[in-house]
Amino acid sequence: MRILHTSDWHLGRTFHGRDLLGDQRDVLAGLADVVRAEGVDVVVIAGDLYDRAVPSGEAVGVCHHILAALREAGAAIVLTSGNHDSAPRLGAYADFAAVGGLHLRTRVSALDEPVMLDDEHGPVAFYGIPYLDPETARQSMARDGHRVASGHIGVLTEAMRRITADLSGRGGRTRSVVLAHAFVTGGQGSESERRITVGGVEQVPATVFEGIDYVALGHLHGPQTLRPELRYSGSPLAYSFSERAHQKSVWLVDLDADGLAAVRRHVLPVPRGLAVLTGTLDDLLTAPEHESSADCYLSITLTDAVRPLDPMRRLQDRFPHAVHLDWQPAGGLANAGLHYSEAVRGKNDRDLAASFIADCRGSEPDDTELRLLDEAFHSIGGEKVRS
Repeated sequence: MRILHTSDWHLGRTFHGRDLLGDQRDVLAGLADVVRAEGVDVVVIAGDLYDRAVPSGEAVGVCHHILAALREAGAAIVLTSGNHDSAPRLGAYADFAAVGGLHLRTRVSALDEPVMLDDEHGPVAFYGIPYLDPETARQSMARDGHRVASGHIGVLTEAMRRITADLSGRGGRTRSVVLAHAFVTGGQGSESERRITVGGVEQVPATVFEGIDYVALGHLHGPQTLRPELRYSGSPLAYSFSERAHQKSVWLVDLDADGLAAVRRHVLPVPRGLAVLTGTLDDLLTAPEHESSADCYLSITLTDAVRPLDPMRRLQDRFPHAVHLDWQPAGGLANAGLHYSEAVRGKNDRDLAASFIADCRGSEPDDTELRLLDEAFHSIGGEKVRS
């Protein structure tokens, strides 16, 4: 059996205000071609189909289009919900969808009820563990009288206890695949993941998943291998500049009669690259070596000693996809690192206003500006000195 492992689509997400839905549709619809070319039997999606619990109608339409294309290409689909999804909404009509080959695993109470799919070697059990909010999931799991420890480790340990109990009760050797949306120790996060910290702890050990032939992980956006059978596919597109070095991809997983046989990476196309530029405004606007970044999404840091006027508009004339701008003058800000009490000590209102102008603009007020400040504070009687 050949499995395609993907996750963290985040349909409907924007990138610094830019709409990504068209790029998401193009990249993910291309997975249907991979299914055909590689003879994929099952596509597993480990959570975060959508970027928000109540997605837009456009995002739902794109998701429907992609899932339909995967089914038409010949693959069954097994998916579970992530921390960005609404599990009840995503799992609605699950029984009806299963008839068409779309298997939705979003209920905590059903996480030990596998989707059973067959190949020439027999059955493979696919278990979906939705994102487990620790307190909510613990209360749900404890209803049968079984004690469940608190935190992510507690609820995932209980989830895997139930899954392994179901597996062992099936008799003989049943191959298994688990989909889980979680932060497993050893994984490397990025800036675009929503934190799931509870009590200061968000990670669970890899040992929780012992005994499973393949664990398809979701939540972290970089593709990575924690163990041969324990992997993150990562997101199909970059959702932060911290991901600009990621090679976005999916995993192609082969199971034989004995379990995991092989895993291969399939690299996904990049609709638009990401780059980071640093320099003075004049350099960025004129230097020819920056031309290669003109079609990228750009995060730009200006190092001019004085904050330039209207820099983003001027930069976007050359770099139309510049989306983030920061200013860090080469010499640093005058009051950088000072606590508030140190920055205001011994200064009157006029001095504080002058310091504020200098910090924001990167240059001291000139004589005309100082005279205007003097007139303004004189008119309101403000010459109080801060001690």
